[in-house]
Amino acid sequence: MPREGTGPDFIEALARGLEVITAFQPRQPVMSLTDVANTTGLARPTARRILLTLTELGYVRQQGGGFMLTPRVLDLGVAYVRSMGLWDVARPHLEQLVERTNESCSIAQLDGPDIVYVARVAMPKIVTLAVQIGTRFPALSTSLGKVLLAALPPEEVARILAEPSRSGLHALWQPDRMEWESELREVRARGWAMTDEQLAKGIRSVAAPLRDGSGRVIASVNVNAHAAETPVEVVIHDYLPLLLQAAGEISADFARLESAPHVTQPARVPTPS
Repeated sequence: MPREGTGPDFIEALARGLEVITAFQPRQPVMSLTDVANTTGLARPTARRILLTLTELGYVRQQGGGFMLTPRVLDLGVAYVRSMGLWDVARPHLEQLVERTNESCSIAQLDGPDIVYVARVAMPKIVTLAVQIGTRFPALSTSLGKVLLAALPPEEVARILAEPSRSGLHALWQPDRMEWESELREVRARGWAMTDEQLAKGIRSVAAPLRDGSGRVIASVNVNAHAAETPVEVVIHDYLPLLLQAAGEISADFARLESAPHVTQPARVPTPS
């Protein structure tokens, strides 16, 4: 059946291929052909052809009687991050922030009602939820997401939050519109956000915005702590100043990167001997 968004320039085969890739979930790394067909709504012959094509390209491999993604899929996300230059700019600042706080630090961006992690420097600690590049959580219940949502007009936030989350996680905090509007007003006024076990038990974090040269919020960065180990006072009084400093430095460096002239060196053509 035709996929949504069909138009004169819409490539349905590409859309179907991407749907198959995103059908694989953390709790279901190996999927049968039937699983993939049922999850995507594709006919079995179509799902089979796509899976075999992705296998030939190296993005999928056969595992027993099913299929699973290969690490090559990460190239798709890495290409996005590299195209922005954000990771190269942020990495030394994140590493320094982790060293100074002894906590994991991450950068995320908004994708519909979810945040998606695009960069992370982790400390080997036991946490309630596993996080890696590409992990998504409901935005409103995370400090990273609150910062990103607070940068948008309220009506746009309402439209975004009306969409279903694709994270597969039911957050502990389920506010009504009056509650989240009040929360985002406070975040907008003070310039940073905090969550205290609103996403899941044990997760406490504080986040700040990352901006481009025009002042537009392009991402958010956080310090994540375990609630049983790190009191709120430590997060606010010790971690927050370090986080705000790092966010300012990353934003300034990214603005300088944007403003720098980019010169492409033409390839040298060998001279025939």
